[in-house]
Amino acid sequence: MSTFPGDTFADVITGNDSYAASFGQGDLPARAGQGLAIVTCMDSRIDPLAITGLQAGDAKVIRNAGAQVTDEVLQTLVLAVYLLGVTRVLVMPHTNCKMASATETEVHDLLTEAAGMDTRSLQIKTIDDQLQALARDLVKIRNYPYLPSDLTVAGAIYNVTNGQLQPFED
Repeated sequence: MSTFPGDTFADVITGNDSYAASFGQGDLPARAGQGLAIVTCMDSRIDPLAITGLQAGDAKVIRNAGAQVTDEVLQTLVLAVYLLGVTRVLVMPHTNCKMASATETEVHDLLTEAAGMDTRSLQIKTIDDQLQALARDLVKIRNYPYLPSDLTVAGAIYNVTNGQLQPFED
């Protein structure tokens, strides 16, 4: 039987206590208030709602390494569109992304150095050309048979250095 490692997560629980003390969003609906889904990277420098001028309840945020449109992302978008009010999707990778600046071999080497284990059995999907990958991901969403053909899909690159969102013309 495992127990919650309270010492390790004390900062998280304390932070949540402060958050919960003034929490006033318990009545937000599950639907995306602005009809938006944002697919972005897990990078902690990215605050998708703040970047886009939105607030809690406005958008569904889907995150992974590199903001890549995987099968899991497509499945999540199907749920978001048909059950949660999403009518538009923004794919938002960012500058200075490790997945777009290193090869799979380099990432495995970094993992081996950091963890002391061989991770080559894991498929790490790095990105050779970020703009080409974004264009491909937009086409992938637009042509996914379980998503409606009138779903509005766009891409933009977030610049982690200056905070600007650069619309992508594909």
